[in-house]
Amino acid sequence: MAKRYVIVGGDAAGMSAASQIRRQDPEGEILVFEKERVISYAQCGLPYWIGGVVAERKKLIARTAEEFYTRYNIDVKLYHEVTQIIPQKKQIRVYRREEKDEITVPYDVLLIGTGSAAIVPPWEGRNLPGVFTLKTMGDAEKLLSWLETHTPNKAVVIGGGYIGLEAAEALHNRGFKVTVLDLAPQLIPTFDSVIAEIAQDVLKRHGVEIHLNEEVVGLEGDEKGVRAVVTKNDSFPADLVIISIGVRPVSELAREAGIELGPRNAILVNERLQTNIPDIFAAGDCATHFHRIKNAPDYVPLGTTANKQGRIAGINMAGGDAKFAGIVGTAIVKVFDRTIARSGLGERECEALGLPYQTVSIKARPISHYYPWEDEVLTIRLHFNKDNRKLLGGQIAGGAGVDKRIDVLATALFHGMTIDDLQALDLAYAPPYNSVWDPLQQAATVAQREK
Repeated sequence: MAKRYVIVGGDAAGMSAASQIRRQDPEGEILVFEKERVISYAQCGLPYWIGGVVAERKKLIARTAEEFYTRYNIDVKLYHEVTQIIPQKKQIRVYRREEKDEITVPYDVLLIGTGSAAIVPPWEGRNLPGVFTLKTMGDAEKLLSWLETHTPNKAVVIGGGYIGLEAAEALHNRGFKVTVLDLAPQLIPTFDSVIAEIAQDVLKRHGVEIHLNEEVVGLEGDEKGVRAVVTKNDSFPADLVIISIGVRPVSELAREAGIELGPRNAILVNERLQTNIPDIFAAGDCATHFHRIKNAPDYVPLGTTANKQGRIAGINMAGGDAKFAGIVGTAIVKVFDRTIARSGLGERECEALGLPYQTVSIKARPISHYYPWEDEVLTIRLHFNKDNRKLLGGQIAGGAGVDKRIDVLATALFHGMTIDDLQALDLAYAPPYNSVWDPLQQAATVAQREK
Protein backbone atom coordinates (compact mmCIF):
# COMPACT_ATOMS: atom_id res chain seq x y z
CA MET A 1 0.00 0.00 0.00
CA ALA A 2 1.34 3.44 -0.95
CA LYS A 3 2.53 5.62 1.90
CA ARG A 4 0.70 8.91 2.43
CA TYR A 5 2.92 11.95 2.99
CA VAL A 6 1.16 15.09 4.22
CA ILE A 7 2.83 18.51 4.15
CA VAL A 8 1.47 21.57 5.94
CA GLY A 9 2.58 24.66 4.02
CA GLY A 10 3.45 25.04 0.36
CA ASP A 11 6.38 27.38 0.24
CA ALA A 12 10.17 26.79 0.21
CA ALA A 13 10.53 24.01 2.80
CA GLY A 14 7.26 22.27 2.00
CA MET A 15 7.70 22.08 -1.75
CA SER A 16 11.39 21.17 -1.50
CA ALA A 17 10.38 18.28 0.75
CA ALA A 18 7.59 17.21 -1.60
CA SER A 19 9.97 17.15 -4.56
CA GLN A 20 12.49 15.00 -2.68
CA ILE A 21 9.81 12.61 -1.47
CA ARG A 22 8.71 12.06 -5.05
CA ARG A 23 12.29 11.29 -6.11
CA GLN A 24 12.70 8.81 -3.26
CA ASP A 25 9.22 7.25 -3.46
CA PRO A 26 7.67 7.27 -6.96
CA GLU A 27 4.52 5.50 -5.73
CA GLY A 28 3.80 7.47 -2.56
CA GLU A 29 0.79 9.76 -2.20
CA ILE A 30 1.86 13.35 -1.51
CA LEU A 31 -0.67 15.88 -0.22
CA VAL A 32 0.29 19.52 0.38
CA PHE A 33 -2.12 21.85 2.20
CA GLU A 34 -1.62 25.58 1.69
CA LYS A 35 -3.99 28.16 3.16
CA GLU A 36 -3.19 30.82 0.54
CA ARG A 37 -3.65 30.73 -3.25
CA VAL A 38 -0.02 30.66 -4.31
CA ILE A 39 2.90 28.33 -3.56
CA SER A 40 6.61 28.03 -4.25
CA TYR A 41 7.43 31.71 -4.74
CA ALA A 42 10.40 33.93 -3.92
CA GLN A 43 9.48 35.89 -0.79
CA CYS A 44 12.88 37.59 -0.87
CA GLY A 45 12.00 39.08 -4.24
CA LEU A 46 8.90 40.95 -3.04
CA PRO A 47 10.65 44.29 -2.30
CA TYR A 48 12.14 44.22 -5.80
CA TRP A 49 8.69 43.65 -7.31
CA ILE A 50 7.35 46.57 -5.27
CA GLY A 51 10.23 48.74 -6.46
CA GLY A 52 9.84 47.79 -10.12
CA VAL A 53 13.11 45.90 -10.49
CA VAL A 54 11.10 42.71 -11.05
CA ALA A 55 8.47 43.61 -13.60
CA GLU A 56 5.96 40.78 -13.26
CA ARG A 57 4.50 38.72 -10.44
CA LYS A 58 4.93 35.49 -12.39
CA LYS A 59 8.71 35.88 -12.41
CA LEU A 60 8.68 35.27 -8.63
CA ILE A 61 6.77 31.99 -8.89
CA ALA A 62 8.92 28.89 -9.34
CA ARG A 63 6.08 26.45 -10.08
CA THR A 64 2.31 26.49 -9.82
CA ALA A 65 0.14 23.92 -8.07
CA GLU A 66 -0.94 22.64 -11.49
CA GLU A 67 2.68 22.13 -12.57
CA PHE A 68 3.47 20.16 -9.43
CA TYR A 69 0.53 17.89 -10.11
CA THR A 70 1.04 17.30 -13.83
CA ARG A 71 4.83 16.90 -13.67
CA TYR A 72 5.36 15.24 -10.29
CA ASN A 73 1.97 13.92 -9.17
CA ILE A 74 2.10 16.11 -6.08
CA ASP A 75 -1.40 17.10 -5.04
CA VAL A 76 -1.44 20.68 -3.73
CA LYS A 77 -4.64 21.81 -2.04
CA LEU A 78 -4.87 25.61 -2.11
CA TYR A 79 -7.11 27.54 0.30
CA HIS A 80 -6.89 24.59 2.70
CA GLU A 81 -5.89 25.63 6.22
CA VAL A 82 -4.72 22.98 8.67
CA THR A 83 -6.35 23.74 12.02
CA GLN A 84 -5.21 20.80 14.15
CA ILE A 85 -2.63 18.01 14.29
CA ILE A 86 -3.76 14.88 16.14
CA PRO A 87 -0.61 12.75 16.60
CA GLN A 88 -2.39 10.00 18.56
CA LYS A 89 -4.58 9.23 15.54
CA LYS A 90 -2.04 10.36 12.89
CA GLN A 91 -4.61 12.78 11.51
CA ILE A 92 -4.93 16.46 10.74
CA ARG A 93 -8.01 18.67 10.63
CA VAL A 94 -8.27 20.89 7.56
CA TYR A 95 -10.57 23.85 6.97
CA ARG A 96 -11.50 24.20 3.30
CA ARG A 97 -11.80 27.95 2.88
CA GLU A 98 -13.81 27.90 -0.35
CA GLU A 99 -16.20 25.10 0.68
CA LYS A 100 -16.40 26.53 4.23
CA ASP A 101 -16.24 23.11 5.84
CA GLU A 102 -13.71 21.01 7.75
CA ILE A 103 -12.33 17.58 6.89
CA THR A 104 -10.12 15.02 8.60
CA VAL A 105 -7.09 13.71 6.71
CA PRO A 106 -4.95 10.75 7.86
CA TYR A 107 -1.18 10.66 7.32
CA ASP A 108 1.67 8.19 7.55
CA VAL A 109 4.37 10.85 7.74
CA LEU A 110 3.79 14.57 8.35
CA LEU A 111 5.90 17.66 7.66
CA ILE A 112 5.17 20.99 9.30
CA GLY A 113 6.35 23.76 6.99
CA THR A 114 4.17 26.62 8.23
CA GLY A 115 6.90 29.23 7.88
CA SER A 116 6.95 32.54 9.70
CA ALA A 117 4.61 35.50 10.08
CA ALA A 118 5.23 39.22 10.27
CA ILE A 119 5.23 40.62 13.79
CA VAL A 120 2.59 43.34 14.16
CA PRO A 121 2.20 44.80 17.68
CA PRO A 122 -1.31 45.69 18.86
CA TRP A 123 -0.90 49.35 17.94
CA GLU A 124 -4.01 51.42 17.58
CA GLY A 125 -4.44 52.21 13.88
CA ARG A 126 -2.52 49.17 12.63
CA ASN A 127 -5.47 48.22 10.40
CA LEU A 128 -5.93 51.63 8.81
CA PRO A 129 -6.01 51.83 4.99
CA GLY A 130 -2.48 52.34 3.70
CA VAL A 131 -0.81 50.24 6.42
CA PHE A 132 0.87 47.06 5.18
CA THR A 133 3.34 44.31 6.00
CA LEU A 134 5.62 42.87 3.31
CA LYS A 135 5.97 39.19 4.17
CA THR A 136 3.84 37.28 1.68
CA MET A 137 2.82 37.47 -1.96
CA GLY A 138 -0.62 38.50 -0.72
CA ASP A 139 0.91 41.42 1.20
CA ALA A 140 2.68 42.67 -1.93
CA GLU A 141 -0.45 42.26 -4.06
CA LYS A 142 -2.52 44.28 -1.58
CA LEU A 143 0.07 47.06 -1.53
CA LEU A 144 0.36 47.27 -5.32
CA SER A 145 -3.41 47.11 -5.74
CA TRP A 146 -3.84 49.94 -3.25
CA LEU A 147 -1.28 52.05 -5.11
CA GLU A 148 -3.37 51.72 -8.27
CA THR A 149 -6.13 53.84 -6.69
CA HIS A 150 -4.13 56.04 -4.31
CA THR A 151 -1.34 58.57 -4.80
CA PRO A 152 0.59 58.74 -1.54
CA ASN A 153 3.94 60.50 -1.36
CA LYS A 154 5.09 60.15 2.27
CA ALA A 155 6.06 56.62 3.28
CA VAL A 156 7.17 55.46 6.72
CA VAL A 157 8.90 52.11 7.16
CA ILE A 158 8.74 50.87 10.75
CA GLY A 159 11.77 48.66 11.28
CA GLY A 160 15.35 48.89 10.04
CA GLY A 161 16.12 45.23 9.39
CA TYR A 162 16.79 43.53 6.05
CA ILE A 163 13.25 43.80 4.66
CA GLY A 164 12.82 47.28 6.09
CA LEU A 165 15.90 48.57 4.25
CA GLU A 166 14.89 46.83 1.02
CA ALA A 167 11.37 48.27 1.34
CA ALA A 168 12.77 51.75 1.94
CA GLU A 169 14.85 51.52 -1.24
CA ALA A 170 11.89 50.15 -3.22
CA LEU A 171 9.59 52.99 -2.12
CA HIS A 172 12.32 55.56 -2.78
CA ASN A 173 12.64 54.19 -6.31
CA ARG A 174 8.90 54.71 -6.76
CA GLY A 175 9.30 58.39 -5.89
CA PHE A 176 8.23 58.40 -2.25
CA LYS A 177 9.72 60.57 0.45
CA VAL A 178 10.77 57.76 2.81
CA THR A 179 11.35 57.76 6.56
CA VAL A 180 12.67 54.74 8.48
CA LEU A 181 11.90 54.40 12.20
CA ASP A 182 13.56 51.93 14.52
CA LEU A 183 13.34 51.26 18.24
CA ALA A 184 17.02 50.27 18.41
CA PRO A 185 19.94 52.73 18.60
CA GLN A 186 21.15 51.49 15.18
CA LEU A 187 19.79 49.95 12.00
CA ILE A 188 20.10 46.18 11.35
CA PRO A 189 20.97 45.31 14.97
CA THR A 190 22.45 41.93 14.02
CA PHE A 191 25.39 43.87 12.54
CA ASP A 192 28.19 45.62 14.39
CA SER A 193 27.52 49.33 14.80
CA VAL A 194 30.41 50.26 12.48
CA ILE A 195 28.81 48.37 9.58
CA ALA A 196 25.29 49.54 10.45
CA GLU A 197 26.48 53.16 10.30
CA ILE A 198 27.71 52.61 6.74
CA ALA A 199 24.25 51.42 5.72
CA GLN A 200 22.69 54.39 7.52
CA ASP A 201 24.95 56.85 5.70
CA VAL A 202 24.03 55.32 2.33
CA LEU A 203 20.32 55.71 3.06
CA LYS A 204 20.77 59.32 4.13
CA ARG A 205 22.84 60.07 1.05
CA HIS A 206 19.89 58.92 -1.06
CA GLY A 207 17.44 61.12 0.81
CA VAL A 208 15.96 58.56 3.21
CA GLU A 209 15.34 59.97 6.70
CA ILE A 210 16.46 57.79 9.61
CA HIS A 211 15.10 58.13 13.15
CA LEU A 212 16.50 55.75 15.75
CA ASN A 213 15.47 55.14 19.38
CA GLU A 214 11.86 55.74 18.32
CA GLU A 215 9.25 53.60 20.07
CA VAL A 216 6.04 53.49 18.04
CA VAL A 217 2.89 53.78 20.15
CA GLY A 218 0.22 53.99 17.43
CA LEU A 219 -0.89 55.15 14.01
CA GLU A 220 -3.32 57.98 13.32
CA GLY A 221 -5.83 58.30 10.51
CA ASP A 222 -9.41 57.63 9.52
CA GLU A 223 -11.45 55.57 7.04
CA LYS A 224 -9.67 57.37 4.19
CA GLY A 225 -6.26 56.19 5.31
CA VAL A 226 -3.29 56.54 7.63
CA ARG A 227 -1.98 60.06 8.33
CA ALA A 228 0.86 59.64 10.80
CA VAL A 229 2.98 57.24 12.82
CA VAL A 230 3.14 58.33 16.46
CA THR A 231 6.12 57.52 18.69
CA LYS A 232 6.85 58.37 22.31
CA ASN A 233 8.98 61.26 21.08
CA ASP A 234 7.33 62.56 17.93
CA SER A 235 4.79 62.18 15.14
CA PHE A 236 5.80 61.36 11.57
CA PRO A 237 3.45 62.22 8.67
CA ALA A 238 2.64 59.23 6.47
CA ASP A 239 0.11 58.26 3.85
CA LEU A 240 1.74 54.83 3.41
CA VAL A 241 3.23 52.67 6.17
CA ILE A 242 5.08 49.37 5.99
CA ILE A 243 5.51 47.49 9.27
CA SER A 244 8.69 45.44 9.12
CA ILE A 245 9.92 44.80 12.64
CA GLY A 246 10.68 41.11 12.24
CA VAL A 247 9.05 37.70 11.96
CA ARG A 248 8.03 34.91 14.33
CA PRO A 249 7.78 31.18 13.65
CA VAL A 250 4.25 29.93 13.00
CA SER A 251 4.38 27.12 15.53
CA GLU A 252 0.99 27.18 17.25
CA LEU A 253 -0.21 23.97 15.56
CA ALA A 254 2.90 22.17 16.72
CA ARG A 255 2.68 23.47 20.29
CA GLU A 256 -0.99 22.46 20.59
CA ALA A 257 -0.08 18.98 19.35
CA GLY A 258 2.50 18.55 22.10
CA ILE A 259 5.53 19.12 19.91
CA GLU A 260 8.54 20.58 21.70
CA LEU A 261 9.58 24.13 20.86
CA GLY A 262 13.03 25.72 20.96
CA PRO A 263 14.54 29.24 20.66
CA ARG A 264 11.95 31.95 19.93
CA ASN A 265 9.22 29.26 20.00
CA ALA A 266 10.44 27.66 16.79
CA ILE A 267 9.74 23.93 16.43
CA LEU A 268 12.68 22.02 17.89
CA VAL A 269 14.15 19.53 15.41
CA ASN A 270 17.17 17.24 15.33
CA GLU A 271 19.73 16.94 12.53
CA ARG A 272 17.29 14.76 10.54
CA LEU A 273 14.58 17.43 10.96
CA GLN A 274 12.51 15.17 13.22
CA THR A 275 10.44 16.57 16.07
CA ASN A 276 9.97 14.82 19.41
CA ILE A 277 6.86 13.04 18.05
CA PRO A 278 7.41 10.03 15.75
CA ASP A 279 6.66 10.53 12.04
CA ILE A 280 6.36 14.31 12.39
CA PHE A 281 9.07 16.47 10.82
CA ALA A 282 9.45 20.25 10.62
CA ALA A 283 11.54 22.47 8.35
CA GLY A 284 12.06 26.06 7.27
CA ASP A 285 11.09 29.29 8.98
CA CYS A 286 8.92 27.51 11.57
CA ALA A 287 11.77 25.25 12.76
CA THR A 288 15.03 25.65 14.64
CA HIS A 289 18.35 25.83 12.80
CA PHE A 290 21.47 24.31 14.31
CA HIS A 291 24.17 27.00 14.54
CA ARG A 292 27.64 25.56 14.00
CA ILE A 293 29.48 28.40 15.76
CA LYS A 294 27.16 28.52 18.77
CA ASN A 295 26.92 24.70 18.77
CA ALA A 296 23.24 24.99 19.67
CA PRO A 297 19.79 25.29 18.09
CA ASP A 298 19.04 28.82 16.88
CA TYR A 299 16.41 30.64 14.87
CA VAL A 300 17.72 32.38 11.74
CA PRO A 301 14.90 32.22 9.15
CA LEU A 302 16.25 32.52 5.60
CA GLY A 303 15.14 31.12 2.25
CA THR A 304 18.40 29.27 1.67
CA THR A 305 18.04 27.38 4.93
CA ALA A 306 14.35 26.61 4.30
CA ASN A 307 15.15 24.99 0.97
CA LYS A 308 17.99 22.92 2.44
CA GLN A 309 15.96 21.78 5.42
CA GLY A 310 12.98 20.90 3.22
CA ARG A 311 15.17 18.78 0.97
CA ILE A 312 16.68 16.88 3.91
CA ALA A 313 13.31 16.40 5.60
CA GLY A 314 11.85 15.01 2.37
CA ILE A 315 14.67 12.47 1.98
CA ASN A 316 14.21 11.28 5.56
CA MET A 317 10.41 11.18 5.38
CA ALA A 318 10.76 8.74 2.50
CA GLY A 319 13.13 6.47 4.45
CA GLY A 320 16.51 8.02 3.68
CA ASP A 321 19.17 9.16 6.12
CA ALA A 322 20.22 12.73 5.40
CA LYS A 323 21.48 15.19 8.00
CA PHE A 324 21.25 18.97 8.15
CA ALA A 325 24.81 20.25 8.62
CA GLY A 326 23.72 23.52 10.20
CA ILE A 327 24.18 27.22 9.54
CA VAL A 328 26.77 29.86 10.32
CA GLY A 329 24.37 32.81 10.04
CA THR A 330 25.31 34.15 6.62
CA ALA A 331 23.27 37.04 5.23
CA ILE A 332 23.66 39.80 2.66
CA VAL A 333 21.59 42.85 1.77
CA LYS A 334 21.74 45.52 -0.94
CA VAL A 335 21.36 49.11 0.27
CA PHE A 336 21.14 51.25 -2.88
CA ASP A 337 24.66 51.20 -4.39
CA ARG A 338 26.27 49.47 -1.42
CA THR A 339 26.26 45.95 -0.02
CA ILE A 340 26.53 44.78 3.57
CA ALA A 341 27.00 41.17 4.58
CA ARG A 342 27.74 39.03 7.61
CA SER A 343 28.55 35.47 8.60
CA GLY A 344 29.06 33.86 11.98
CA LEU A 345 28.78 35.88 15.19
CA GLY A 346 28.67 39.62 15.56
CA GLU A 347 30.26 41.62 18.36
CA ARG A 348 27.16 41.61 20.59
CA GLU A 349 26.69 37.86 20.11
CA CYS A 350 30.30 37.19 21.13
CA GLU A 351 29.78 39.29 24.24
CA ALA A 352 26.44 37.65 25.10
CA LEU A 353 28.03 34.19 24.85
CA GLY A 354 30.96 35.25 27.02
CA LEU A 355 33.52 34.34 24.37
CA PRO A 356 37.13 35.58 24.66
CA TYR A 357 37.04 37.32 21.31
CA GLN A 358 39.30 39.74 19.51
CA THR A 359 38.38 41.94 16.54
CA VAL A 360 40.45 43.04 13.58
CA SER A 361 39.07 45.80 11.34
CA ILE A 362 40.55 47.06 8.07
CA LYS A 363 39.66 48.97 4.93
CA ALA A 364 40.98 47.49 1.71
CA ARG A 365 40.76 47.94 -2.02
CA PRO A 366 39.17 44.76 -3.48
CA ILE A 367 41.40 44.75 -6.58
CA SER A 368 45.02 45.53 -7.45
CA HIS A 369 46.14 49.01 -6.42
CA TYR A 370 47.16 50.01 -9.95
CA TYR A 371 43.98 48.85 -11.70
CA PRO A 372 41.37 51.61 -12.29
CA TRP A 373 38.75 51.58 -9.53
CA GLU A 374 36.03 54.14 -8.76
CA ASP A 375 33.96 52.18 -6.26
CA GLU A 376 34.20 52.28 -2.47
CA VAL A 377 36.83 50.29 -0.60
CA LEU A 378 35.72 47.35 1.53
CA THR A 379 35.29 47.69 5.27
CA ILE A 380 36.04 44.32 6.87
CA ARG A 381 35.60 43.27 10.50
CA LEU A 382 36.64 39.80 11.66
CA HIS A 383 36.06 38.33 15.13
CA PHE A 384 38.13 35.41 16.37
CA ASN A 385 38.74 33.51 19.60
CA LYS A 386 41.79 34.85 21.46
CA ASP A 387 42.59 31.46 22.94
CA ASN A 388 42.53 29.15 19.91
CA ARG A 389 42.44 31.74 17.06
CA LYS A 390 39.28 30.14 15.61
CA LEU A 391 37.16 32.43 13.46
CA LEU A 392 33.92 33.46 15.17
CA GLY A 393 32.41 35.73 12.54
CA GLY A 394 32.83 38.70 10.29
CA GLN A 395 31.09 41.50 8.47
CA ILE A 396 31.83 43.36 5.26
CA ALA A 397 30.49 46.55 3.70
CA GLY A 398 31.29 48.25 0.43
CA GLY A 399 30.63 48.09 -3.28
CA ALA A 400 31.69 45.33 -5.65
CA GLY A 401 33.38 42.33 -4.08
CA VAL A 402 31.46 42.06 -0.83
CA ASP A 403 29.55 38.95 -1.91
CA LYS A 404 32.72 37.11 -2.94
CA ARG A 405 34.46 37.72 0.39
CA ILE A 406 31.49 36.89 2.59
CA ASP A 407 31.12 33.52 0.89
CA VAL A 408 34.81 32.77 1.44
CA LEU A 409 34.38 33.72 5.09
CA ALA A 410 31.22 31.60 5.41
CA THR A 411 33.11 28.60 4.05
CA ALA A 412 35.96 29.17 6.49
CA LEU A 413 33.50 29.43 9.41
CA PHE A 414 31.61 26.33 8.30
CA HIS A 415 34.82 24.30 8.45
CA GLY A 416 36.09 25.72 11.74
CA MET A 417 39.15 27.48 10.36
CA THR A 418 41.34 29.86 12.33
CA ILE A 419 41.98 33.43 11.30
CA ASP A 420 45.54 32.38 10.42
CA ASP A 421 44.22 29.70 8.04
CA LEU A 422 42.85 32.45 5.80
CA GLN A 423 46.37 33.31 4.67
CA ALA A 424 46.88 29.81 3.27
CA LEU A 425 43.79 29.82 1.06
CA ASP A 426 44.43 29.62 -2.68
CA LEU A 427 42.10 32.38 -3.89
CA ALA A 428 41.61 33.67 -7.42
CA TYR A 429 43.81 36.55 -8.48
CA ALA A 430 43.95 38.80 -11.51
CA PRO A 431 44.29 42.60 -11.29
CA PRO A 432 40.64 43.39 -12.23
CA TYR A 433 39.33 41.01 -9.55
CA ASN A 434 41.70 40.95 -6.61
CA SER A 435 45.10 41.85 -5.28
CA VAL A 436 47.76 39.23 -4.65
CA TRP A 437 46.60 39.25 -1.03
CA ASP A 438 42.82 39.14 -0.82
CA PRO A 439 41.32 41.66 1.65
CA LEU A 440 40.39 38.78 3.99
CA GLN A 441 44.00 37.67 3.94
CA GLN A 442 45.12 41.24 4.60
CA ALA A 443 42.89 41.25 7.69
CA ALA A 444 44.43 37.94 8.78
CA THR A 445 47.91 39.46 8.44
CA VAL A 446 46.89 42.33 10.74
CA ALA A 447 45.54 39.78 13.25
CA GLN A 448 48.88 37.94 13.22
CA ARG A 449 50.78 41.16 13.96
CA GLU A 450 48.54 41.73 16.98
CA LYS A 451 49.34 38.34 18.60
